[in-house]
Amino acid sequence: MARRAACNGRGAGPVARRGRRRRHRMTGRPLRSLGRLVGLLALCGLSLQLYFLLRIVLMLVLAPQSTTFQRSEIWRLATEQHQVLWSQDSVPAEQISDHLRRAVIASEDAGFVDHNGVEWDAIEKAWERNQKAEARAEKINAQREQRTQNTSKAAPAKVTPKVVGGSTISQQLAKNLFLSGERTALRKAQEFVITFMLEAVLDKRTLLTIYLNNVEWGEGVFGAQAASRHYFRVDAGRLAPQQAARLAVMLPAPKAFEKRPGSAYVIGRAATIAARMGAVELP
Repeated sequence: MARRAACNGRGAGPVARRGRRRRHRMTGRPLRSLGRLVGLLALCGLSLQLYFLLRIVLMLVLAPQSTTFQRSEIWRLATEQHQVLWSQDSVPAEQISDHLRRAVIASEDAGFVDHNGVEWDAIEKAWERNQKAEARAEKINAQREQRTQNTSKAAPAKVTPKVVGGSTISQQLAKNLFLSGERTALRKAQEFVITFMLEAVLDKRTLLTIYLNNVEWGEGVFGAQAASRHYFRVDAGRLAPQQAARLAVMLPAPKAFEKRPGSAYVIGRAATIAARMGAVELP
């Protein structure tokens, strides 16, 4: 009995300790692997931000030759239409009409010269409008579905709420330069980070010039110079106030307005923008 007790007391101790160490190693390995994975993801994220920052710093001396959005459009045109009808000609800031600068700021981002890249009040208001629009669309779709069930007719197409954006010119530039058009929280967060980088590195005049040289004004029509030649047969530096205002009206939906650039809506909205242009401060 004494020998058994001694065996249990001394012999079982090291065995038990080895078992505990083995279990500790087995539970520790997944934690270390998870830690390495998290560290690797953090390093990749940091490297991506550094890449964006270096690209923006390069814009101090070299204007971007193309944007992510433009390259995606080239691919779409090539695959869907099997041709790429493209018009873009970047010009220096001095060759872009002040009328167009004022018109775009008045139409797209009245606080451009004052904010730090993001207008949180505008984002909040846009979110509230989108929530209301989504609720109205759901109500209409539910009513239509109910009527369809009662009459046994084919279901009509669902109403899709129109999404209203609250993006500044700087945010639009960040998205067009580097990001896709998908609507996710991660993509929006990355947009904010790039926007703050743009604002920290580049002055407002440079930001506006890059934006005007790369923004879409129709199917395969990019930049102020190409748009001015396409719609009015003049250079960007020779745009009249009303012409500049009409181009500014087209920016939220250029492909739609391109089909009717002289529509009553475009003319009426352009008159409103032209009336605001005198109060716009240029960077």
